[in-house]
Amino acid sequence: MVALLLAASITVMAPGGVRFVPAALTAGVLLAISERAWRRAIGLPVAAGIIAAVAYLLPSVAAWPVLGFAGIVTGYALRLVAVGGIAIHLIRTVSPARFTAALRSARVPSAVTVSGAVMLRFVPTVVAEARAVRDAMQLRGLGGRRAMLRHPIRSIEYFTVPLMASSLFAAEDLSASALLRGLGSHTRPTSMHPLRFGPADALAGVMIVMLVTVTMLWRSGR
Repeated sequence: MVALLLAASITVMAPGGVRFVPAALTAGVLLAISERAWRRAIGLPVAAGIIAAVAYLLPSVAAWPVLGFAGIVTGYALRLVAVGGIAIHLIRTVSPARFTAALRSARVPSAVTVSGAVMLRFVPTVVAEARAVRDAMQLRGLGGRRAMLRHPIRSIEYFTVPLMASSLFAAEDLSASALLRGLGSHTRPTSMHPLRFGPADALAGVMIVMLVTVTMLWRSGR
């Protein structure tokens, strides 16, 4: 799964990587279906369709610089959505311990391993803190769409300042937890659950090969 995410990120974000967006998006939808995350399986193609319409249809309406700039921004947003589907599946299905063990088995440098493990724990923590801040704002009558429309700068301030403070405390706790788990040590720890190449990995590999082959054949046939 880590190799799939890296391959999708490199190919989609590279120059001319737009042609791999349908393959990455299809992979994200299939992974969501395997996880039975039906909302994400439906939301990914819907969001990609809306963004693609804005990116490629809106600039053709009129030759305005604003529409051209919006098309460029949404074009990169489409790539992020395609890669994000795979990244969300990785975050929801792979624990930080298995993620770290996989990177160490692949002989990835410790700098990348430690930062990736901390980031994998930090993102869900920030999302939970953002929801807590939003709920606190609504209880005090500071949140909601009306407050955002009436006082957008004030609403952003009320949301970002507590979120930044709580994120700093969460980052300190995660750093201390990482040190206690020995992520910064030079000795390679032993995994309690050794990683094995299973049928699910073989199926994912076949799926990726098929998607890449279809993409290359479709591109060459045009």
